[in-house]
Amino acid sequence: MEWGMANRMAQLIQSDGRCLFLPIDHGYFQGPTRKLEEPRKTLEPLLPHADAIFITRGVLRSSVEPGNAKPIILRVSGGTSIIGKDLAYEGITTSIEEAIRLNVAAMGLSIFVGSDYEHESLLNLSKLVDEGEKYGIPVMAVTAVGKELEKRDARYLALCCRIAAELGARVVKTYWCEDFDKVVKGCPVPIVMAGGPQVDTELEVFEFVYDGIEKGAIGVNLGRNVWQNDFPVAMIKALRAIIHENTTPKQAQELYDSVKRGEQE
Repeated sequence: MEWGMANRMAQLIQSDGRCLFLPIDHGYFQGPTRKLEEPRKTLEPLLPHADAIFITRGVLRSSVEPGNAKPIILRVSGGTSIIGKDLAYEGITTSIEEAIRLNVAAMGLSIFVGSDYEHESLLNLSKLVDEGEKYGIPVMAVTAVGKELEKRDARYLALCCRIAAELGARVVKTYWCEDFDKVVKGCPVPIVMAGGPQVDTELEVFEFVYDGIEKGAIGVNLGRNVWQNDFPVAMIKALRAIIHENTTPKQAQELYDSVKRGEQE
């Protein structure tokens, strides 16, 4: 691996082999998402506890201070919206020159395996990998599933992740599922877990993150389950403990409750 690529990967994946990525890119298709209406306000208290942030160029420029940034994974796909016909009809929205100007650690885009636009999204990934490899910038592929998350199982996600790795993604973001070890075993590059819709309790999040780490994921890329929580700092601290300190879900819940009490006082 070339030095620049290795250096960027080392910024993202910490010395213990784990990572906590914080995505705040949801506005690129959802607009002002709940509790992300003011990205700077949402991000600032969470930034010290994240290993990297997944963000669009517009919000990066407007909401992150250059002197107080974490490694940046730049969202470079888009072109659709939540009210449009099909979220899968994405293109590459940001040039490699822009990524270089912004000094990013990685670029990220979505692939939509099994959709009407599977072909286009996989070619988007291939083209982005070609550009990224020229300049030592890794690509994170996101195995997006649109509005049909409940239909996706280990067999499907394993297919998506393997295809993304085959096309050159250096990291793959996918959803936790039952039999998650089958997804990880079939993917020869690191996997980080997405959160999907917000769940009912914090413990449910801690449990699936712990299970995923136990089964081989290197970390998470969780957004809504963090910043839509009523106590987001407590949430990200508890998740960080699972990822970087091998804390159990029960211990993470105790940490969450402790930090929460401190915020309430």
